[in-house]
Amino acid sequence: MENKITRGNVLVENGKIKKISAGKMSAAKTIDLRGDFLSPAFIDTHIHGYKGYGVDDESAESILKMSLALRECGVCAFCPTLYARKGEKLFSILKNLSSAAGKEKGAKIIGLHLEGPFISPERLGAMNINDLAPITKDLLEKMHKAANGKIAAITAAPELDNFSLLQKFCDEKKIVLQAGHTNATYEQMLCARQKGLKHITHLFNAQSPIHQRAPGVAGAGLMADFSAEIIADNVHVHPALLGFLSRIKNPRDIVLITDSLTPTGQNAKKFYANGERIEMRGGAWRRAGEETIVGSSLTMLNGVKNLVAAGSPLPNAVLTASTNPARLHGLKNIGKIEEGYDAKLVSFDKNFNLKKVLI
Repeated sequence: MENKITRGNVLVENGKIKKISAGKMSAAKTIDLRGDFLSPAFIDTHIHGYKGYGVDDESAESILKMSLALRECGVCAFCPTLYARKGEKLFSILKNLSSAAGKEKGAKIIGLHLEGPFISPERLGAMNINDLAPITKDLLEKMHKAANGKIAAITAAPELDNFSLLQKFCDEKKIVLQAGHTNATYEQMLCARQKGLKHITHLFNAQSPIHQRAPGVAGAGLMADFSAEIIADNVHVHPALLGFLSRIKNPRDIVLITDSLTPTGQNAKKFYANGERIEMRGGAWRRAGEETIVGSSLTMLNGVKNLVAAGSPLPNAVLTASTNPARLHGLKNIGKIEEGYDAKLVSFDKNFNLKKVLI
């Protein structure tokens, strides 16, 4: 069922997709979607928080509540994404948050995504320069132990010393290594690609941009053989650029993320993330009193909607939100509507209103 829209019926038994058919099928219970779209449930591999729950609390309880909240908006799996931290503070957070894995009753915790501490001081974004750390074998081993092996992804800058050590470590531990918060040159990106780097964190954001004589990380993401995250909130990336990306990039190489922050969807007078006061202005979270964008308030379904509005065919947009992240992280039996796969499904209407969540 990948990359196409068909009209038909899906038979589910014991939580699995047993049969897909264009004809009628008998079942003990039927759900008529009345012309709405049926899609694989979404997978968000870069999200800090939602509905008041997230990594800011540094507790397993908050991540478990985040899991339940995400299921309600159609997400079946996610990577709680940590801000840059170092030393004992990092180890404590890794220990606390990783203990939630396996206890969740909503969206599955794929593993933790570490957005740092191995990032460029020139491309901090929402990070604090005092939370950065050099890449060392000792630190990597301590991180892995503290997280009880539950690290799913690490965002790092390829221009840093010992980046090849980090690549080797991630290969050995089956961790997805991502280039992000980086001022790397185009040539450095190609060199890292030859050594096995495959993925880029939030393309166009917090990275060296395209210049006619220096294509940078953004240019490598467009022109070289990388897959890449994209924040499709129409603020982090202009809609015209979203449309351009959908035309020139293989749809299998685009991974939709929200990069949403803990206050997203929350009603409060004051909002905080990563220890800072933030405000919702111009369609994105920003540091209070500044124009610096620190995250989005996007949901995965709204991201799909925005990709389609920018020119992406609907099947391709759904691919970026389900099948592609599942493939990136080697997740089995989710991310597709195929016989034998888990019946983790969502339905939405032509206006992208979420109608049913079947997780």
